[in-house]
Amino acid sequence: MALVVAALGACDDAADGRDAQGDAQDSDGASEVDPCELAPVLTWDNFGAGFLVENCQPCHASGAVDRHDAPRAVVFDTRADAAARADRILERAVNVPEMPPAGGVSAADRALLEAWVLCDLSRDR
Repeated sequence: MALVVAALGACDDAADGRDAQGDAQDSDGASEVDPCELAPVLTWDNFGAGFLVENCQPCHASGAVDRHDAPRAVVFDTRADAAARADRILERAVNVPEMPPAGGVSAADRALLEAWVLCDLSRDR
């Protein structure tokens, strides 16, 4: 999503196979730069915990009183909980944004969520 767009936006069609920053490009002209190098540094402490508390834990905390039919096994109390379900977080909250079901998450925050999952949580897989 935005992370990929930001990374690819840094590319140009230089004839010598390098983009504007001098990074090598593959045969399609796309930069080989890791998109996480262009993303903001997001961690559990500066983004993930707060995002999950605000947007996910009302239904997906182990101690949630009214889980609104969220599966008991799907909890986001810790970074490890989120890392174990990183692919599902991307699918349900970024790619096909159906979570949280009441909405309220801006496109900018969904892009930050994507960057956090891909660039921080993916290191655990």
